Amino acid sequence: MKTPYPNNLGRALVQFFQEYLPAQRGMSPHTIRSYRDAIVLFLRFAAQDAGRPAEALEIDDLCADRVTRFLAQLEQQRGNRIATRNARLAAMHTLARYLALDHPQHMATLQALLAVPFKRGARDAPIEYLEYEEVRELLAVIDRSHELGQRDYALFALMFNTGARVQEILDLTAADVRLDAPAQVRLTGKGNKVRVCPIWSSTAQLLRPLCMPCDGAGQGRPLFVNHRGEPLTRFGVRYLLQRYMAQAAQRCPTLRGKSIHPHSLRHTTAVHLLKAGVDFASISQWLGHASLNTTMIYARADLDLKRQALLQVFPDALAAPRAGRTGLPPRIGLVDWLRRL
Repeated sequence: MKTPYPNNLGRALVQFFQEYLPAQRGMSPHTIRSYRDAIVLFLRFAAQDAGRPAEALEIDDLCADRVTRFLAQLEQQRGNRIATRNARLAAMHTLARYLALDHPQHMATLQALLAVPFKRGARDAPIEYLEYEEVRELLAVIDRSHELGQRDYALFALMFNTGARVQEILDLTAADVRLDAPAQVRLTGKGNKVRVCPIWSSTAQLLRPLCMPCDGAGQGRPLFVNHRGEPLTRFGVRYLLQRYMAQAAQRCPTLRGKSIHPHSLRHTTAVHLLKAGVDFASISQWLGHASLNTTMIYARADLDLKRQALLQVFPDALAAPRAGRTGLPPRIGLVDWLRRL
């Protein structure tokens, strides 16, 4: 059966992304891409669930029951954490509010969608990141004997180097990269805020072959493209990371129990900067955080940092007992010992 095109949902989605989000809501390109990814995932799920192609879906197909099953799939099959699940739901809620304004005849369906609750517990999820040896193993499994392998190695090395969001990396062009000393990249983050991040000379050398085809008019061409010459997507980066993680886990057992996604590489950079003694303000600027409070989450991410902090506060309490001496120090009562802490 031939479906008229565009239908109500098709026309609404075009206006939603081309007019409503950028013009009326003033959302940044990064946020719009995040909303796009969420709705693309839902449309794929809904098409399979309804047994119809995505272009044949209607507004009533955005029912609360289907959205709930979609969110469950994100967690169970894609391994998304609660925060990611809630971000996808937020995009669906925004779309539902927009549709309700122009299509009140579907209000009951849209109100039910808006009633789908966010899931509690997102803040309690531990931050996943890679230890130094795990980073080495991940990079070591990438076959650099061909161009795509060289691209992948440069991609992940740059992500570890800068701690940038994956979309910030994918938006890079040759014009954003300085290969001569001091080597650096210009990143455009949330709210179109621009920051400059230094890169190691070794990272600059990895980027040089990617920048060479972009001389002259090609300066605005994305740095990271797929085998067809099209811009690499966030889904593509996720796929590549999962593939290399599976290979690295065969050599590094500690990787087998970790759920690593592209944003985990950003967490990895932040935690290792903190371990190296870099102050929170510098890390916040490095990562492009809008608030220092966002950076503070890394203070509780690493167990080694907690041990070091505890040793500074209670060095004697955590020291190994000396031979022949146990319990409290001699001639010091419990109350006096507590007062000295």
